[in-house]
Amino acid sequence: MNAWLLPERFSDVLPREAAAIERLRRTLLDHAASHGYELVIPPLLEYVDSLLSGTGQDLEQQTFKLVDQLSGHTLGLRADMTPQAARIDAHLLNRQGLVRLCYCDSIVHTQAQGVYATRQPLQFGVELYGHAGLEADLEVQRLALHSLRLGGFDKVALGLSDARLVRGVLGGLVAGPLRLSAMLEALSRKDVPRLRELTAGLPPAQREPILALTELFGDAGVLREARRVLPAREPVLRALDDLERLARLHAQAGCDVQVDLADLRGYHYHSGVIFGLYVPDRPDALARGGRYDEIGATFGRSRPATGFSLDLRELVRGTRAAAPRAAVRAQWSDEPGYEQAVRALREAGDVVIELPAGAEFEGESFRLDRELVRAESGWTVRACVPAGVA
Repeated sequence: MNAWLLPERFSDVLPREAAAIERLRRTLLDHAASHGYELVIPPLLEYVDSLLSGTGQDLEQQTFKLVDQLSGHTLGLRADMTPQAARIDAHLLNRQGLVRLCYCDSIVHTQAQGVYATRQPLQFGVELYGHAGLEADLEVQRLALHSLRLGGFDKVALGLSDARLVRGVLGGLVAGPLRLSAMLEALSRKDVPRLRELTAGLPPAQREPILALTELFGDAGVLREARRVLPAREPVLRALDDLERLARLHAQAGCDVQVDLADLRGYHYHSGVIFGLYVPDRPDALARGGRYDEIGATFGRSRPATGFSLDLRELVRGTRAAAPRAAVRAQWSDEPGYEQAVRALREAGDVVIELPAGAEFEGESFRLDRELVRAESGWTVRACVPAGVA
């Protein structure tokens, strides 16, 4: 094997893309801070029991595992920072009121989660703890929408669903775990023939709402149809009420809202409204989030919680690179005043690239448009003289 090869779906980030990612990272963290979100930096590795707490099978299959040579216990390489933030809120901060946390760091997946996705996303996310009302969901969704706009995406569609809907429709269903798992798989794929087969022996009152879920997607008008065809159970009605209010508020702000009531992403993880953000020419959601009120219970403190996350590398992929930054060329010198002149330029905000005599600058991130030269009055900056011009 060649020494320069990397594992599949792992890649280096080269200078201009890395610079774009870092600029966006700072922008998004500053934007989150302007809303009162505090930065946390959880560890890359944790005991796997803690890392997967409350997530069911949704993260278990995406998590690399290894044995800790100090303790002998199994460790997990985090595949999502949301459970870590929930642990920090419940166990370390232990505050009573609202807690707003944000983070931005690498995670690792056993399998890529999208057509062009890396297995090492750079995950940015925010989490809001301590409020069960729809205001918290709305705040997080608006923050996610604006985060994509800060990333340069003007046309963003919001996809809404609610984990309570499928649970409410399946409530009271008598089915073994394997059959139920197969139904959920068929629902998530909208595999109607398979779903018809799996529900063939059910009474019409149970079967018809399950089959109806596969057709309940489109604009917000879908929610009116859902009230007609889905059972009038308390979790179903509450979910539809919340989705209608969110859709109305986002539409008033000019946001394109879509609904997919068979969205089962995070079925064992989320407990209420879930959402994804989509842009033209991208096959997968650029940001995902939702409510997950049960995770903190594993850490001894159940708390209402909602949040979202996105991959900065995915946001930057395919976007136009920023123009090279103007810089000052300086030939290394031991002449008096040279070091002080370079330091003064850098303190004033200029980029100064020092080169030995005869060396040429090679790079994409900077453009040498000026040079530091010695004059009778001392060191001064002048425009670079193009090659071949006297």
